Amino acid sequence: MKDVWGHSGSMDQSLSEFEIRHRILAREAAAEGIVLLKNEGVLPLSTASAIALLGSGAEKTIKGGIGSGDVNNRENISIYQGMKEAGVTITSENWLEDYEERYKNARNVWKEKILEDAKHVDNPFDAYASNPFVLPEGRAVEAKDIAGAKAAVYVLSRISGEGKDRRRVKGDYYLSEREAADLFFLNEKKIPVILLLNAGGPIELTDILENTENIKAILNISQPGQESGYAVADILLGNCVPSAKLTATWARRYEDCPFAEDYSYLNGNLDTEEYKEGIFVGYRYFDSFGKKPLFPFGFGLSYTEFKIEFKGIETSEKELAVEMKVTNIGDTYAGKEVVQIYASLPQTEVKKEYRRLVGYAKTKLLQPGETETLRITVGQKELAYFSEEKHQWIVEKGTYGIWTGNSSVSLEYSSTVKVEQSVSLEDTCVLENTAEIEEELWKTYECRKTTADNSHCIIFTPHPEEKKIYRSAYATEQMTEDLLPLLYGNIAETTSTLGAAGIRVPGTAGETTEGLLDKYGIPSLIMADGPAGIRLQQHYEVDRATDTVYGIGVLGALENGFLVDREEHEGADQYYQYCTAFPVGTVMAQTWNRDLMQRFGEAVALEMEAFHVNLWLAPGLNIQRNPLCGRNFEYYSEDPFLSGTLAASVTKGVQCHKGCGVTIKHFACNNQEDNRMGVDVKISERTLREIYLRGFEIAVKEGQPTAIMSSYNLVNGVHAANSKDLCTRIARKEWGFDGVIMSDWNTTVPEDGSVAWKCAAAGNDIIMPGNAEDAESIRNAYRNGDLTEEEIRSCAGRILELISQLA
Repeated sequence: MKDVWGHSGSMDQSLSEFEIRHRILAREAAAEGIVLLKNEGVLPLSTASAIALLGSGAEKTIKGGIGSGDVNNRENISIYQGMKEAGVTITSENWLEDYEERYKNARNVWKEKILEDAKHVDNPFDAYASNPFVLPEGRAVEAKDIAGAKAAVYVLSRISGEGKDRRRVKGDYYLSEREAADLFFLNEKKIPVILLLNAGGPIELTDILENTENIKAILNISQPGQESGYAVADILLGNCVPSAKLTATWARRYEDCPFAEDYSYLNGNLDTEEYKEGIFVGYRYFDSFGKKPLFPFGFGLSYTEFKIEFKGIETSEKELAVEMKVTNIGDTYAGKEVVQIYASLPQTEVKKEYRRLVGYAKTKLLQPGETETLRITVGQKELAYFSEEKHQWIVEKGTYGIWTGNSSVSLEYSSTVKVEQSVSLEDTCVLENTAEIEEELWKTYECRKTTADNSHCIIFTPHPEEKKIYRSAYATEQMTEDLLPLLYGNIAETTSTLGAAGIRVPGTAGETTEGLLDKYGIPSLIMADGPAGIRLQQHYEVDRATDTVYGIGVLGALENGFLVDREEHEGADQYYQYCTAFPVGTVMAQTWNRDLMQRFGEAVALEMEAFHVNLWLAPGLNIQRNPLCGRNFEYYSEDPFLSGTLAASVTKGVQCHKGCGVTIKHFACNNQEDNRMGVDVKISERTLREIYLRGFEIAVKEGQPTAIMSSYNLVNGVHAANSKDLCTRIARKEWGFDGVIMSDWNTTVPEDGSVAWKCAAAGNDIIMPGNAEDAESIRNAYRNGDLTEEEIRSCAGRILELISQLA
């Protein structure tokens, strides 16, 4: 059945109105998400000063990661283009021209390898994911490249993505030999070096910083989207003042991370991943054990200076309110500052981390001398710990320290909060699947003593949380057998773990079934990947005679069509679907700006409406547990509170548009990419709830997303999509989530993957993208009584309610 809107996209290839508006927003977000890590007086640059622009990302700037998190946008602005258009003289044109040829050759060799490997696997995406493109080395930097330059801007770029973790080798986590040699050469020439880090995660810099003197500035630009070059130029030239903060700790050395050698592939065991570090993730570990990082969580410099003053604290029934005064005490640049609130908790009933983030806010743009007063709320649950013994969230009796500042290590003790009696905030379900895991760090942990200033002490009395009652949907009007197709996606001939199974809108990830359309008039929902925008096929053809779309396969949906030669068919109309490639999730999070995140969500919704997409498969909420995770660029932070609140803001932005919904993902513990479909995460219940589920909980309760995507991996022996603990007991009974839960793509395909009928039984409503084996599994389970009518009607009821809400 042809859609009433005909075909998605436009036959007009000119810039759309939303592209023009969203380019401006993407540039703003990128600039606000770039973190200034070091500046010894070299920045900002003057347009009158010539620079040498070098490094793999100078002209081939990486906009984002690969896989489902990619966006097939119209145009990418490189750092070279951004600086040239700003009027900066570049002395290294010859080096850049040489690199262009090396890049073209490397891309063509890589393309041939992907196409050859794809012939030998069932799913072509597997060939792509296993062989991420590696940027080639440039030629050695020479004296002629820097002749006349006042500074050298050197861009370190890395590509990572879905399906494979980063490697602890030179050229990935470490500098390549060529990069190190170039930086040593520049150091010998005593030219100031500005290092730009164009990667989805950390690159270890400790050795090069300890052995050189002329790296005068460092910017973590991460992967800033299609407007990368303009945003970087804005920052380098002082048209925008840096205001971003890191959302993950950067270790001095990889070995400084807890249980670093046991992560993913490093210990040779991809079947089981033990979370031995417990709650000590990121800054919680570094702060608690006195480990000095290279760059701490929450850190970021500016071109101006701010004075942050604690003005007071008040209590209400279920929260604290902290009043902070921020003044721009610089005399040249306007800027923004992020105020961060941390709490130290009593250590009596159980041991806890040294401090945790419990609140934050970003100022408006403050002119020199201008002041703003911020009121930052701290919810009572941010002060709670989870008791495995009592199955409760508890605010413990005792003294709480309130710390204020602008990073996890730049804090002042501002107030003491006293809780006179321990209070249980809420009871939780008893879980079926738990693990006995030895969290070894507790054996040696002794919390550092805080010298409390009790001159400002208030009493806070927590109160039990009001629990949202889960309202169970139930399909009553259809025959049970007719409802079964709702439990798996609209089955297409071509499916992929990437998610390119869309039928009605080319390049979308998939759809709910059309199997109930003729009999019941129930349409399908269209889903598209995120989280840096909407991933669609950039261009497609429609045969005029038959009104059918020419397919280009899985590889055609990747890399803006680079892997498949474009073929123009006679008698075909050309359609274009240009979407905006916003900065990756980590860059967006580094803004620490909830208002900006909501505006970003609203922009995504406008593009969803333009291309008839109902469900956006984003935002990504997994914790950045280890810097080698290949998909960290999609995720926000190592901290669950920051992740959850930012995701809630994006969710509100998207869902303020009728017919648009989000799918927060990947629920839960999707913290590695190697063997992501088979790894069994062994984790304590306390760690699971306090670190890896807490962000999802905040996003559900504050943002009310329409959908959740379960993860591929197992959690304590059970696939997430087959886990009643996750899908029903926690998400629905505890959090009151009344939306739809869907699987990640093809979770049932591996021999040891999720079991199709057990997805529905667990409360994972839809298997995506769906295949004939899923349909058979569900039908057989219903007929032999393994899958009950009540379970089917409950899943179907939630799906039908979502369709009525969005379609």
